[in-house]
Amino acid sequence: MDYGQALGIYTLLLFGIIVVPGMDMFFVIANALTAGRRAGLAAVGGIMVGGVIHTLFGALAVGVLTKLPPMIVQGMILVGAAYMAFIGYSLLASTIRVEGVGLAARRSQGAIFWQGTITCLLNPKAYLFVLAVYPQYMRPAFGPIWSQALVLGSLTVAMQALIYGSMALGAGRARDSLTGHPQVTIWIGRTAGLLFVVAALFTALHGMSLQENA
Repeated sequence: MDYGQALGIYTLLLFGIIVVPGMDMFFVIANALTAGRRAGLAAVGGIMVGGVIHTLFGALAVGVLTKLPPMIVQGMILVGAAYMAFIGYSLLASTIRVEGVGLAARRSQGAIFWQGTITCLLNPKAYLFVLAVYPQYMRPAFGPIWSQALVLGSLTVAMQALIYGSMALGAGRARDSLTGHPQVTIWIGRTAGLLFVVAALFTALHGMSLQENA
């Protein structure tokens, strides 16, 4: 797998994990509905800062892995593949239904921004996602880790801005789509799950090939 292929797969996984309805999405919609588009965009900005911090965390984790013995790195790749498969299976087996998106307390845009950052950073699944995915698609063979982190971080904040920003600008329609069309949210989750399972298979094959060549 070359760098272009790795970047493409990462982008698909990133889209899949962000588009599935969850805490960050509901935070954006709730604030946009309560205090308007600017509040919704402030929430998006805070979540994007959280995405940057997650990227830095992932880059540090990859930096540590590169200093470990090859057998441990190969084991971590297979563990990451197993976790991605678990995410995919969970999404495929789930029935994601959104009963409603409530309103948020009125706050200043600055307060909303920082709460968005904290909301993003307090999500443990985000750290597990980073630990499972980054070692697969951020490798020393692709160049300096810092430059790869810059690319992955840029993709992350761009995807957050695209998906969450669109929902902040059209909060009412976004809420109605999520709550009024349960089949849509179900199939969003299952499609994302399929992406994770396929990516996990490719990652596992890569990890096993490393063991054979070791």
